[in-house]
Order: sequence, then C-alpha cells, then structure tokens
Amino acid sequence: MLNEYLMIGEVLKPQGVRGEAKIRPYTDDPEAFRRWKTLYLEAGGVYTPVAAACSRVHDGFAYVTLAGCAKPEDVEKLRGRKLYIDRAHAAPLPEGEVYIADLIGCEAVDEKGQHIGRVTDVLQHGPVDVYVFDTPRGEMLAPALKAVFPETDVAARRLTVDSERLAEVAVYAS
Repeated sequence: MLNEYLMIGEVLKPQGVRGEAKIRPYTDDPEAFRRWKTLYLEAGGVYTPVAAACSRVHDGFAYVTLAGCAKPEDVEKLRGRKLYIDRAHAAPLPEGEVYIADLIGCEAVDEKGQHIGRVTDVLQHGPVDVYVFDTPRGEMLAPALKAVFPETDVAARRLTVDSERLAEVAVYAS
C-alpha cells in the first residue's frame, strides 16, 4: 500500500524574528510551497496537519510560516523535522513517472521472478537517478534506466529487471 503522505521538505532553521522557517525542499518544484496551505508533521506514524504560508522562495529554499510558530524559539523546536503533503494535494505526475517515496521498499526481480534486492534509496546527483538496493551480495547501485528496469509497478511494490543489462551497469559497494 502506498503511503498517503509524501515528504516534501525539512525545517532547517528559524529565519528572522517572527517565527518564519527556512525549509529545504525535497520537491522538483519549490514554488509549490506557495500553493500548499496545509502541511503535515509526522511523529510516531501520526501525521498532524499544520497551516502554512510561504512568503518567498529564494536560492532553492522556501521561507514558510507554520501555525504555532510566532517566534524563532518555536521554529527551533522543529529544526530537522520533515514536512509532508497529502497525496490529494501533490502534483500529478506525467505518464510513466512515479514518486521516489513510492519506489523505496519495492522489490526488484529479474525476468524469471528471482529476487534481486529491495530499493533502499534513490540518488539524484546527475542526469540519471541511481537506485540503491539492499541485495544478498550487499549494497548495489544501478542507474534508473528503462533498458535496465523495463517495468515499474509501485502498486505491486515491484520493479522488473533485465538481468543482462543490470550485470553491465550495476556496481556493488564491496
């Protein structure tokens, strides 16, 4: 089952003296913080709604006032906390794309149904995302290419792998 909430940012620090927070966006579109009026804070698996107002997006950061934060000390208590949005207010994805959060935990299997590993992370440091897997041989990294992963079914929590292509591009940590 897919999580109803998607992580969209992290509270970095107080900004100014009126309770505004500097947020590191974990979204391709930081301007979306201007549209979102309700964000969620997670604690112990419970997502609590909090009213939000974004005053600006600058240098890749969003500056947001969260309900209950009237002074820097209030924001300081939230430092390092992740912010979420519910799926109903998330941006729709183009055909064939999935949210990274939905990939985490997916099982990779080859064309014969043999277990390869489980997705633990997705790295975004270049033109192609890199999937990180926990496998019986240890940590494996592979580029997120359609030729290597011809089918992605996040509802079934499964990636189908072309084992021949995977063998050409996969890198093991040890």
